[in-house]
Amino acid sequence: MTRRYTVGVIGAGAVGQTVAALLAAEPWCTRLLVTSRAPDAACGLVTDLEEARQLVGGPHVFTAIRADMADADALVICPRAHFTNTRSADVRMAGLAANATVIAEWAHTLTGYPGIVVMVTNPVDVLARYFADLSRARQVVGIGSATDTALAQHHRVPVETVEGYVIGEHGDSAVICASSTTINGRPAVVPLDVVTAELRDRPRRINSGIGRVRNGPAAATVSALRKLLAIEDGTDVLSVNRGGVWLGIRVQIASGQPTVTPLPLNERETAQFIAARAKLGAAYRNINREGAPSCR
Repeated sequence: MTRRYTVGVIGAGAVGQTVAALLAAEPWCTRLLVTSRAPDAACGLVTDLEEARQLVGGPHVFTAIRADMADADALVICPRAHFTNTRSADVRMAGLAANATVIAEWAHTLTGYPGIVVMVTNPVDVLARYFADLSRARQVVGIGSATDTALAQHHRVPVETVEGYVIGEHGDSAVICASSTTINGRPAVVPLDVVTAELRDRPRRINSGIGRVRNGPAAATVSALRKLLAIEDGTDVLSVNRGGVWLGIRVQIASGQPTVTPLPLNERETAQFIAARAKLGAAYRNINREGAPSCR
C-alpha cells in the first residue's frame, strides 16, 4: 500500500516550481503546500498545478502560510534572497549572507520541526547546518552531487552504467572520487581536469542559457525524499552532519533510515575532503560570529 504524505515547498522560484511539478507526479505525495515571500508567486504556482491536476490527477495543492508548514511530513527549503550574483568562481557561495537571513527566519518559525527537511538553497552545506542548528529539527539534509552525467558524456556510455560520487562541498571544492568510480562495475579512468571543469562550468552554462539551475536540484530533492520517506531504498550523496560540519557524503537509506557509508579515498581525495571541510567550517563561522541571529 502506497504511503501518503504531505510535503511543504518553501519558495516558489525556479527550483520550487520544478520540485512542486515533480512531486505532483509522485503517487505518495497526496497533499502539497506551497509558500513564498512573494504571495503572488505561490498563488500562481498553485493555480497552475491545480489546472494540471484536473487533467492528469495528482496531489491536492494549497497555498500556505508559515504556520501551516509545521504540519507537513517533509519540507523542501528552496527560497532565494534578492541579490545579484556576479561571481565567475565559487558561484554557489555568493548568496551566503543574503540567503542565511532568509533561512534563519524559517528556522525560528519551525523550531523543533519533527519531520524531514531537505535544504536546496545555496550554499547548501552551510545553510543545512545553519537551519539545523537554529531550528533543532529532527532531520536536516542538503542535496548533493554525482559525477555520473559528466563522466558518461566523456566516455560516451549510458549514464546508468556509471557509478561515481562527488563528496565534500556542493560547489567548487567538491571532491571527485575518481579512485572508486566504475563503469559497468569496472574501475574507470576519470579525467579529473575534464570532469572538474564540467562540474564547475555546468551551473554557469545553465544560468546563461535559462537563468537558473532547476531540474537537477529538483530531481535530486525528490530522489532523496523517496528514500527518506521509505518509499524506496537506495544510495544518495547528501549533505549531512559529520562531526559538526554538514558536507556531502554517500548515504545508504533503507526503510527511511540513513546510514553514512564513507567511500575509500586515496591520498589526494582525502586531502581535498579535509580542505572542503575546513572551507565549509569557515563559511559557517562567517554567518555565525556573534551566535545565531534572533528573528523572533
